[in-house]
Amino acid sequence: MNYVGIDIGSTAAKVVVRGDKSIKFVIPTGWSCKMAASSIKDILLKDGVDVLGEDTKTVSTGYGREAVDYAGKTVTEITCHGKGAASIFGGEKAVTVIDVGGQDTKVINLENGIVSDFIMNDKCAAGTGKFIEIMANRLNVELSEMFELAKAGDPVPISSLCTVFAESEVISHIAEGRKREDIAAGIVSSVALKVSSLCSKQRLAEKVVLTGGLSENEYFAKLLSDRLKKHVEISTEGRYAGALGASVIAERL
Repeated sequence: MNYVGIDIGSTAAKVVVRGDKSIKFVIPTGWSCKMAASSIKDILLKDGVDVLGEDTKTVSTGYGREAVDYAGKTVTEITCHGKGAASIFGGEKAVTVIDVGGQDTKVINLENGIVSDFIMNDKCAAGTGKFIEIMANRLNVELSEMFELAKAGDPVPISSLCTVFAESEVISHIAEGRKREDIAAGIVSSVALKVSSLCSKQRLAEKVVLTGGLSENEYFAKLLSDRLKKHVEISTEGRYAGALGASVIAERL
């Protein structure tokens, strides 16, 4: 039996297969969640996993979960990220999960691996992966290059809480001839500030972990740790937390 978890986010779709097969991969979501879901089905079939077969159970989550028409169940990303994070980082009595996604940022409290409380910023792109993507485009760099530049810079102030106005600030800094490294540092520092501000609305556990697209980024985790005055743990598996949690739920169907 194979248990498939599919997490279709606004930027990337993550897939985890457990059971007879052990598979995980990421593809761009692109403009259509339905097309992403179809591509995932084809990729899995080539790897010997037929999502329509009787020996496969599938659960979908994330922004585009309803587009996965072959899923046996859809589950909110809060639940799936909680279960996935508990599997990756351990199910201690109390854990706080910070998920910086492409479209929103979530702060989830777990008690013994179960979601006890959460808060989400889904009304504004500031403090999300989309904000970083927009600003990287403005600086004409790739996302990975953005963080490398930021490491070498001294942050310039970017104070606006609105992505549009923050972009205007960046444009002004560029016009003033500020170093690209300093602007990049200001952008990343701004995101860490906005995420930490969201975290301040929750009571954080002693153990704090990072999931989502930035979960492997040591530089961002360090900035966030400094802001929160708590060590933020990261993992190479962190970006798969939602998909992993969905596969755990699939096993229980």
